[in-house]
Amino acid sequence: MENEAQLKVLRNQLDSIDDEVLHLLNKRMEIVKLVGELKHKSGGAIYRPEREREIIKRLSGQSKGLLNESAIEAIFLEIFAVSRNLELPERVAFLGPVGTFTHQASEMRFGAMSEYLSVGSIGGVFEAVKTGRAKYGVIPIENSTSGMVYDTLRSFNEYNLKIIAHFSIPIHHSFATNCDSISQIKTIYSKDVAFGQCNNFLKEYALENVEKIPVESTAKAAKLALTEPNSAAICPKIAAKLNNLPILFENIEDNADNNTSFVIISNFDNAQSGNDNTAILAKIPQRSGSLVEFLEDFKVENINLEKIESHIIKGELAFYIAFNGHFKDENIQKIISKHSNEIKILGSYVKE
Repeated sequence: MENEAQLKVLRNQLDSIDDEVLHLLNKRMEIVKLVGELKHKSGGAIYRPEREREIIKRLSGQSKGLLNESAIEAIFLEIFAVSRNLELPERVAFLGPVGTFTHQASEMRFGAMSEYLSVGSIGGVFEAVKTGRAKYGVIPIENSTSGMVYDTLRSFNEYNLKIIAHFSIPIHHSFATNCDSISQIKTIYSKDVAFGQCNNFLKEYALENVEKIPVESTAKAAKLALTEPNSAAICPKIAAKLNNLPILFENIEDNADNNTSFVIISNFDNAQSGNDNTAILAKIPQRSGSLVEFLEDFKVENINLEKIESHIIKGELAFYIAFNGHFKDENIQKIISKHSNEIKILGSYVKE
């Protein structure tokens, strides 16, 4: 009886706190609505990643309770998503279908309440944002195991859209099937990249000689494994759950630190936050020493390079370069002015 009485007191306290939280959230949303009206009149952007990061950083720094930065981020990203939808509902295009890692990444940044548009190709996501069918696009740009995503770089070369956010999520693959045992499996569906990321698992369970059929997405792999007899899928946990496909093994990837970086694209530039990175595509003249001369300018302006990779895009050699700073910073502007015919700015975004 004493425990029940204590539980009742604690539950009443929780109810009281919940009431207060709800009251404060409603108050916050009223202010958000006023801010949205002012932004709408001035033509300002609704999604400001640098402002969101600033809020999360400030709250994390002053938290003295059980909530760490990850917990605070998870809570407030959802609050931000609800706020944006109150200000002005805007569609988010992502590389689909539903149940892919890109879908998961999109919901992590834009929340469950946002309106989503599943698109079948990376170029299609760019086109959806360019034509206004979506305000934002979410696409993969690099995997820690497989490297840069060529279709993303090619689309940046073709479209004049900007990176407004860059973030990574861990990539965990599951092995899902309706079969009662592995010995019944005759076919495995997945993306070709996912097969390559799970070699050790396939060898350990003597599945390397089972027929492996590459499909365009791991979400489709889960759908096929649901209906095809004696088949399985290597897919994200979310894809298996959405299709009610039983999971036999989780986290089957070779590299436990496997992750994919995503970018959010839109048609505006972020404001300077004081803690930014910038990405560019550089097409440097093909002559001896030209790359060294180009990079020397970054050294002169004391700009730290974080990434440089060469790629052939539509028959031309291009360098994807990421570095510290915002493209509007004075020292970076000097480089952009000097190499205006060689540089395409892909966007400046707050560092993760």
